[in-house]
Order: sequence, then structure tokens, then C-alpha cells
Amino acid sequence: MNALTFSVNRKLFTVALACSAALTQAANLTQDNGAPVGDNQNSQTAGPNGPTLLQDIQLLQKLQRFDRERIPERVVHARGVGAGGVFVASEGLQDVSRALVFRKGEQTPVFVRFSTVIGSRGAPETDRDPRGFATKFYTAQGNWDLVGNNLPVFFIRDAIKFPDMVHSLKPDPVSNEQDPNRVFDFFSHLPESTHMLTRVYSNYGTPANYREMNGSSVHALKLVAADGRSQYAKFTWKSHQGERNLRPDELPKVQGQSVGHATADLLQSIEQKRYPSWDLYVQLIQPEDMNRFAFNPLDPTKVWTGVAERKVGTMTLNQVPANFFEATEQVAMSPANLVPGIEASEDRLLQGRLFSYLDTQMHRVGTNFQALPVNRPRVEVVNNNQDGAQNASGRQGSVNYEPSRLAPKPQDPQFKHSRLPLQGNTQQEAIAKTLNFQQAGEFYRSLSAQDQADLIRNLSGDLAKVRNAETRDVMLSHFYKADRQYGERLAKALKVDANGIERRAALLQE
Repeated sequence: MNALTFSVNRKLFTVALACSAALTQAANLTQDNGAPVGDNQNSQTAGPNGPTLLQDIQLLQKLQRFDRERIPERVVHARGVGAGGVFVASEGLQDVSRALVFRKGEQTPVFVRFSTVIGSRGAPETDRDPRGFATKFYTAQGNWDLVGNNLPVFFIRDAIKFPDMVHSLKPDPVSNEQDPNRVFDFFSHLPESTHMLTRVYSNYGTPANYREMNGSSVHALKLVAADGRSQYAKFTWKSHQGERNLRPDELPKVQGQSVGHATADLLQSIEQKRYPSWDLYVQLIQPEDMNRFAFNPLDPTKVWTGVAERKVGTMTLNQVPANFFEATEQVAMSPANLVPGIEASEDRLLQGRLFSYLDTQMHRVGTNFQALPVNRPRVEVVNNNQDGAQNASGRQGSVNYEPSRLAPKPQDPQFKHSRLPLQGNTQQEAIAKTLNFQQAGEFYRSLSAQDQADLIRNLSGDLAKVRNAETRDVMLSHFYKADRQYGERLAKALKVDANGIERRAALLQE
């Protein structure tokens, strides 16, 4: 056992380890997160003659580790706090996923890291920003990381725009100050950002703390049953403490007392044995139903309105790490950490994150980051990845390759990935169903009168700083297209002719 063993659940944790040992054959080949490998001979490809897929984590991990055999603050999510606990699968999902973490009654140790996104490690936790909500499940078949945010959607839908987006949101490289001129200059070219901008400029962009905050996977994943059938799934964490957000006038008061109020609130609540908890819910869509929606369900700028939720289980956080750096700073979350029964969907943003998160953790923490106590799976890791900086694996023997008759590491075919039927040509095109504005309008209309007024105040405050009138008016037309009243109120706050904005909005296509 290591220093991060959750003392409150020591007995439970020991039982989980014992179960892990019984359920995993040590001789079988695994990935670095402990998940068993179904095929180590063939890369995943798009059909028999198509290109290799970026989602082939086994291939990427082997190449990454090989490239780094001879050996910084996070770029995003730098400010954060972590805590340990347990997830109990109270309802079970055996009918839709073979993942052991969803087996009814299964108790799985977890580590959760909450964070802001854009600010540095010393940035105030009152900043308007999405909040990261990342959970590492130490399952009996390897680690599963459910990496999401408090808001259920995102700004962009394609990973190729992620570096540009972060650059626009980060401080100006000349002045070192965040600048709305740069932010809206970028987003005025991406109408799909209208939904997320509306949410982040509402009071949901400034949660009161981490306990009173919901979470979302944002992306759709695939759940695969024992018989190979798959369904698309989105996950939501619902706080037992309820949701509470800070209004504009509260922000300077809270920040004036502490720039780390949310971190202190979480740790103090656990130390005082007021353990925060969340229920995990899942929404499911059958593959054959994906085209029945007016939007693409794999678009991370959309919520699945009208799709029923199903409760999965409950997570309770009850352990403050003994060492902040070793846990909160060194924990390395990645959506590529998947286990049998949970796979990546074809979401274009998620597909890029499968690579970028693992790669940035190797750069930031080191080649052997998954061997650190907070990242180490609770099952034996069996593979030929070797050496690199700070390697303490203790691997022995002459055979560091596979296949081998001298020291075989068999693969279990039951853990092969599900198959996806493909058609058409390779392409570089936008998705067919964009629906850029509708859900932003629906969210605006769902807010109370007070929350709508706060949204107008928050958003118009930053738009008023935009010096380029064309950029400002394009942004206003996006919000007008989402909801006429929404756009008119913003135009009035900025003293802009609403008729001109209406004409611009009329030219926009959903």
C-alpha cells in the first residue's frame, strides 16, 4: 500500500485490491493503466485498406514510451485541488457495459481533481471559467479516467482548434493580460461556441465552490456489453449538496477574502467529516438512433435534450491527501485511460484528446507518470515499456519484446475493441448537422429573470471592451440568432443598433 491509501476506506480499499488480483491474470499483456490488451499484433485501421486510427491507444502508448526511453505547470487546469474517496455502483449497468466498475454493488476507490481551466496555479478560484471535474476510478481491470467539466458542453467541436482556442483565452503574449478583444476575435469565427459562451457567461461560469457543483463527461463515450453490442453514453455527476453559483456582486467579496476559497471549502468539509457526494447518471443512445436528432449527438457543443437519464451509482469523497503535490499536482488524468466495456466515441474533439492528454502528461510529469502512487493502477502492469526518467519498475529478464516463446505475454481476444462499420472517403469537412444556435437560446430561456439579467451584465461587460466593431457585431448576431430577446438586450447594453444586428442574424444558418 502507498501513502495515498484512503485511510477512511482502508478496509474497503484492501478488499478492492484483493478482488483486482483475483480478476486479472498477471501473465496477460496490459496497457500502462492496467487495462488488458486484446490485440498487440495489429493496429486499428479504417477498414481493410484505410489509414490507422488515432484512437488506437495501445499503438500510441507503445510509440510514445519508445520515443521517450532516453528522458512543468499544466498549460490548462493548472489551479486545482484533489481528494480521494469511493464510488459505489448502486444500480448496475451489466446490460449495457461489461465494465466491472458498473457491476451492481461494486465499490471502487477514486481520486477526483477539481480545477479552473485558463488561470495559472495562483489564479483566483472566482475567475469566470469552466471548472474541471476529473475522476480516476481504480477499477479491477485498470484505471478509468472520466475527464469532464462542470458545464455539459464545450466551445469547439474539432481538436484541431484546441491550441488556437486556448491561445485566445490565455493572456496576451505582449501584455500578459487576458483580453476580450482576442477572445471574441477568435470566437466570432466559430458560431458553434455560442452555446458554451452563453453558459460560461451565466452564473454557472462562477460556481460557489466545488462541492455545490455538478459535472459532465461533455463527450459521448461508448459502452460495450459482454455480447459486443455498443451504445453511446454521456455521463453526469449530480451533487447531493445542490448547485450554487456566485452572482457578479459576490465575486469581489469572496475573492477579497481568499483566492483559494473553493480549495479550502472542499478540504475543510472533508476534514470536518461533512463528506461531499455525487450521484452518477448516464444517458444512452442506440447507434441506429444517432441520425434521428436534428444535431449530431457526438458534437460536444450539444446536450442530449429529451434523452432519459439512468442512475449508475454514488461517489463520496472522504480523504484529504497527505501531500498536495504528490496527489493533486502529480495526478495525471486522461480520457485515453479506458477499460474493457468503455470505449472512445468518434467525437472529433475527444479523438484529439485521446492523444494530447497522454502526451502532455508525459511531457509534464515524465515518461513513467503512470507508475506514481496517485496514478498507479491497482492491478499488475505487464508490458515491455521500459526505462525513461525515474523508472523504478524493477522489470527483470532478457525478453523485452512480444511475441515471444521464451516469455510469452498472451492477449485475451475478448478484450478486443468493438467494430465500427465505415463508409465514404477520407475527408476534411465540417460535420453535416451544426445547429450552432438553437441550444444556446434554449439555455437562455431556461434561466430565471435574475440569472438572465446577470448573464447580460457579465457578457456585455466583456463585449464592451472589444474595440473592433465588426467582431462585436458578429458576436451579437450569434446571440441574437440564439434568442431575439437575448440579442436585443445585449445590443441595448452596448448601445448598438439592434436592427443592424437582426439583419446580420437573418443571414446566419443554423
